[in-house]
Amino acid sequence: MTRTHHPEPTFQLRLVAGRDVVVGPGKADLLAAIDRTGSISAASRELGMSYKKAWQLIDTMNRHLPERAVETATGGRERGGAHLTRLGREVLDRFRALEALLDPACSDDAGALLSLVARRGDAN
Repeated sequence: MTRTHHPEPTFQLRLVAGRDVVVGPGKADLLAAIDRTGSISAASRELGMSYKKAWQLIDTMNRHLPERAVETATGGRERGGAHLTRLGREVLDRFRALEALLDPACSDDAGALLSLVARRGDAN
């Protein structure tokens, strides 16, 4: 069961292992924000989520991937920060590529399936 709410039918891609969502829209958005900001704290603020929640999402990914998706450096003169690892970049890029395949503007099947759901909703 998803916690998100969508007023219109839409596709939402998730990779699930056991009870955990390894990567989904929220985790992909977090990876992209870390890549843009260079900081887990700044990324979580940008996305309107708590720092603790951001770390929970990163921890879930890291537990299921063969290596870390995000590397961090502690503060000090270098000021610390975070960046995507090679694997983190690959996860984000492949997830975004799969999302694009589900875009109704790019996929006749996606558009047709969504229109079936929309017609059903109109019948009520």
